[in-house]
Amino acid sequence: MKPVRPVYVAGGTQTSFIGKFHPDFIWKKHPDFGTRENPDLEHYITAPARDALEGLSVDPNLVDGGVVSNFVGECFSNQGHLGAMLARAHPALDGKPFTRVEGACASGGLALVAGSNMIAAGHDVVLVVGGEVQNTVNAKEGADFLARAAHYKLQRSIDPFTFPCLFARRMKAYCEKYDMDPGAVAPIVAKAYANAARNPLAHMNSVAMDVTTAASASDKNPVFLDNPEFRDFLKISDCSQVSDGGACVVLASGEGLKKMGIAATETVEIVSYGHATGALGEVKDLCELDVTTRAANQAYVDAGWNATDIEVAEVHDCFSITEALMYEALGLCQAGEGVQFGAEGETSLEGRIPVNTGGGLMAFGHPVGATGVKQALEMFRQMNGLCGDYQMATVPTRGATANMGGDDRTSVVTLYRKVQG
Repeated sequence: MKPVRPVYVAGGTQTSFIGKFHPDFIWKKHPDFGTRENPDLEHYITAPARDALEGLSVDPNLVDGGVVSNFVGECFSNQGHLGAMLARAHPALDGKPFTRVEGACASGGLALVAGSNMIAAGHDVVLVVGGEVQNTVNAKEGADFLARAAHYKLQRSIDPFTFPCLFARRMKAYCEKYDMDPGAVAPIVAKAYANAARNPLAHMNSVAMDVTTAASASDKNPVFLDNPEFRDFLKISDCSQVSDGGACVVLASGEGLKKMGIAATETVEIVSYGHATGALGEVKDLCELDVTTRAANQAYVDAGWNATDIEVAEVHDCFSITEALMYEALGLCQAGEGVQFGAEGETSLEGRIPVNTGGGLMAFGHPVGATGVKQALEMFRQMNGLCGDYQMATVPTRGATANMGGDDRTSVVTLYRKVQG
């Protein structure tokens, strides 16, 4: 879809993404345990919105409405009705039209689509906020909540950790089809952690992971699935993080930029997006992300672009094999070449097409509802030279985000360009 009115990302902000292994995450062995608590879901929805408006010096009265992205607030936080929660961010937002969208891990991408459609409908300044809390219960109970992104009735029983097992299934199929050892994805994992080490907002900023450690199961990097068929195809290092966090981007029309006093050359334009879904619980080919491929092709056609136009990408690396499959789905390389493409350094920060420059879901973190919004914010930051230690050497002008929900059952691919003078 090509927006019928130009849609600009005027700016935004995010919280740190935190959880286990992050020094600020409060758990029973933290020195502040019992005296301080982790931020709640309300904080992760309202604080990024306030901070984004303050950072841009935008009067909240100029906001016409907005969208909240969240997957399982009812489960982890006993809280739904999150559009109305965003209205608590500032008194001036009371009475504005806010709504919540949900599409599992693609919720943030869908919120970006909904916000773009609000601009198309005539709004000039729109808040898109994503927030998630996932650390209020133990790991197995959390895995059960997250399994609702699969076809729960048909797929929940595959393993106590449903989603890791579904992607271990993909890893097994890929290894068998292309005669590959599961340890071959280790360079993709190590790249994620190396990028996160440069990113002060990343969940795993202070955690090291090298190729050798990521390549093999060990006490430091165990396999953990119960399912004997898929157990050996996924290690802890292959997984995204169970994170808490929030992010916000401010979308605007050309008229909205004038109202806020922001020059178009300070922004990034959303050129087009593709949104595709597949039947829940049905995957045609375990070695392909066919729904993401359809979304990407739609976005490319509507923009008049192809994969060679992409200079930077943020992709949904919920598991290490998923990042390799994302390379292929976006057309950055051919089918069966994704793992090697990553291993050869093509997607490193210094590579030909840097991917997940801040660490991706595996190391930046994955607060589900915030992820797709954070991806858009990363495009804005890279294209404006704002990424600090993980800024690309050459500031990019064209990029893509790919945000996927479930086992590639919902996907949003969005294309961006830096507005030139």
